[in-house]
Amino acid sequence: MAYWKMLLIAAAVTYALRALPFVLFSKGKLPDVLVYLGKVLPFAIMGLLVVYTLREIDPFQAPFGAPELIAAAVVVLVHVKKRHMFLSIAAGTITYMLLVQFVFL
Repeated sequence: MAYWKMLLIAAAVTYALRALPFVLFSKGKLPDVLVYLGKVLPFAIMGLLVVYTLREIDPFQAPFGAPELIAAAVVVLVHVKKRHMFLSIAAGTITYMLLVQFVFL
């Protein structure tokens, strides 16, 4: 009986959170701190993803981090060639999954 109330509240909160940036920044001018974060955060997030991906490589146990390093190289190569972040991340993810499923068992 109360499920529809919870669903309505969740929908209202989701809508409000998505509409809030448009209400706050409707004048078209973003604060300098947001412009700065928009320039810096993508690089910081990519660095964090690299560290997170390579953190558990054990150089003394097979496969010695080979799938991770090969997939990282694919990401770099595809990104240098195509300059498309989604394509490079997808290519690296697919490469890694294929390597761990079929090559490095």
